[in-house]
Amino acid sequence: MLAGVASLLTDHPAGVGGIAVHPLPLASPDDAVPRGTFVLVDEVATWLRDADRVVVLTGAGMSTASGIPDYRGPQGVWTRDPAAERRSSIDVWLTEPDTRRDIWRERLAGAGLRPRPNAAHVALAELERLGRLDTLVTQNTDGLHQDAGNDPDRVVEIHGTNRFVHCLDCGDRHPMPAVLERVADGDDDPHCTRCGGLLKAATVSFGQPLDPARLQRAHDAAVGCEVFLALGTSLAVHPVALLPRTALEAGARLVVANAEPTPYDRVADAVLADDLVEVVPALVERVRATSAG
Repeated sequence: MLAGVASLLTDHPAGVGGIAVHPLPLASPDDAVPRGTFVLVDEVATWLRDADRVVVLTGAGMSTASGIPDYRGPQGVWTRDPAAERRSSIDVWLTEPDTRRDIWRERLAGAGLRPRPNAAHVALAELERLGRLDTLVTQNTDGLHQDAGNDPDRVVEIHGTNRFVHCLDCGDRHPMPAVLERVADGDDDPHCTRCGGLLKAATVSFGQPLDPARLQRAHDAAVGCEVFLALGTSLAVHPVALLPRTALEAGARLVVANAEPTPYDRVADAVLADDLVEVVPALVERVRATSAG
């Protein structure tokens, strides 16, 4: 196993078994050393302007302004319906056909709703055009970063994508709309046409392992960056939640912007409390203006 991935999984409470939600040791006041928070946006913009390698990690809070609810916020999917979190387990998908049928029907019902990138997505695409963004790691599966204009080669979809469906047995892959057409035609629990295996959205559920190559890319980016931005993420889902610590240990500045407190707030170089659709465009516009000057 590659060293970076091995390091992340060694500290990962779920081991190699997949993603899991656990508090970080950093959440303990005894372990956390305050390092100056709630600094001015202009100061953070200066860090971004002067950096050659900025890494951004985005979570569900990045897409709430696009009409996609988050998971753990006050109006989050799992906050309002705790049973929905249980349905996010790979074990449930494998063993409960009725649950699979319900999920396929829900996907079909929402197929006509195509969320659009919001101002924060657009701003990160501009940060890339300004030559500052090295890698964008996203926990989201919605594809909105690519829609906003980020180079797909710079985007690491660490938890996969809901725009494709794959077979859990042979790996055969199809666009989501093609499979939803089958559901609309009456195939309420679609299976692979090649091997008969179970089909599932190409996302990582609880209990599924992350793709080692993607995790390695994210780790390497965190090790090599000068500034690490964590935007709209609770930083509670492992092993991705360990990436900011990796960046800090390598000497990067850490900036956190999330609607709810995170385990890293006490050790971040900056915590930005404004809404992402306001603060991210403001940051990038300041980078653009001062770079041009």
